Amino acid sequence: KGYINIASNLVKYDKKYNNIILNQLGNIIVCDNMKNASNLSKKINHRYRVVTLDGGIIHVGGSLTGGNTKKSSSILDKMELSKLSKENITLKHELELLNTNLNNITDSINKLTFKVDGIKRKNIYLDELLNLKNNELKDIIDKLSLVKSNIDGASNMINDNLSKEEESVIKEYFDKLKEKEELESIINKTNTSIKDIQDEIDSLEHQFKSSGSEYYKKQNELKNLEVKVGKLDVKLDNLLNTLTEYNMTFEKAKRDYILTMPSETARRKCNELKRIINDLGVVNIGAIEEYERVKTRYEFLNNQKNDLFKAENTLLEIINEMDTVMISEFNSTFKRIQVEFKNVFKELFKGGDAELKLTNKDDVLNTGIEITALPPGKKLTSISLLSGGEKALTAIALLFAILKIRPVPFCILDEVEAPLDEANVDVFGEYIKKMEDKTQFILITHKKRTMEYAKVLYGITMQESGVSKLVSVRLEELR
Repeated sequence: KGYINIASNLVKYDKKYNNIILNQLGNIIVCDNMKNASNLSKKINHRYRVVTLDGGIIHVGGSLTGGNTKKSSSILDKMELSKLSKENITLKHELELLNTNLNNITDSINKLTFKVDGIKRKNIYLDELLNLKNNELKDIIDKLSLVKSNIDGASNMINDNLSKEEESVIKEYFDKLKEKEELESIINKTNTSIKDIQDEIDSLEHQFKSSGSEYYKKQNELKNLEVKVGKLDVKLDNLLNTLTEYNMTFEKAKRDYILTMPSETARRKCNELKRIINDLGVVNIGAIEEYERVKTRYEFLNNQKNDLFKAENTLLEIINEMDTVMISEFNSTFKRIQVEFKNVFKELFKGGDAELKLTNKDDVLNTGIEITALPPGKKLTSISLLSGGEKALTAIALLFAILKIRPVPFCILDEVEAPLDEANVDVFGEYIKKMEDKTQFILITHKKRTMEYAKVLYGITMQESGVSKLVSVRLEELR
């Protein structure tokens, strides 16, 4: 609700700047007011900037800038300002506590990090010591192997001495082995201690991240509240200035003008009264005489309008009657022409079939007429398959059918038989002869066969160059 369009679609620009406009305005949404813009920004998780028609901006992340807000009661604004101030103090206190906790956690992490570094250094020392002992043990084992080899090859005389040396080496071997086990135990305990301390560090780091997230969240809330408090301060100053224009203080307005109805109702009523006062404009002393003049003019124009409406209705009735008569006459004439066209076509073509059809029977006044012609001995699917002479003879058949229904005193034909062959020219001439008792035909032609059916010929000759001369011949006298 309230969405208008993307800002890039609402501006006009030269197409060569298309990339620049899309870069700057292609991710800005335009809404009608701040309420709808806020709802829209929440639905899209504050991912894009939303602007309103009155200049308000909701930035990425949800922060607000600028715009006009509806006027509200200064008492409510003062209460809201007081409430927001208290929330501001509370948030600042919570922010201080979070900062203190954050510093304590940071100190603990630093101490544990130092302790882990010491343990790691000790662990490195123990690893080096263990390697050294392992090397010593390896040397002792090598010596023991050598001694055993010497014992096996020595004589019985030195058995007692070798046994003593062997016991000494074995004793030293087991002492070193025991020392090795003690060192491995110390290393295992150290590794366990390192693991526990690392787990504690991970826990503290997780707590540190959570505290940091809460810290930034509170900081954003504090910034939003500071912006809102600033807007309310400006709004309160404007409202107090408005009261000053009426020589009134806030305390006097609160004491003497107590609101007894809902604020929205009072605001609408106030706006309506202001609109009525503005509509009244400047007081006109000659308004009564002006009213009489306008009233007389209005009555005159109203009477003329009524006369025009009556004349319009009368004309529409006449048009409807004429349409009815035209439809009736057209249908009657068209049916007669249909019959005559079929007969004339068969007479001219010596067979075949032809028909006239309406393309839209439901709208006779706007319908077209379709001609279907089928000469004898042909099976056609389209009139375009007819030859030029067949098309011309079909048109002549339609002309003669119309003349039989509605005879005229005379008819002028200009080379209508030009595409016809000699046989069809004779058919055309004989039909002209048949109709000459009802209509006088004037033919313009170049065909000699057509001229043979005429009673009078008129021709243009040029016996001298550049001089035309009219020549007439009355064929009846020659016959």
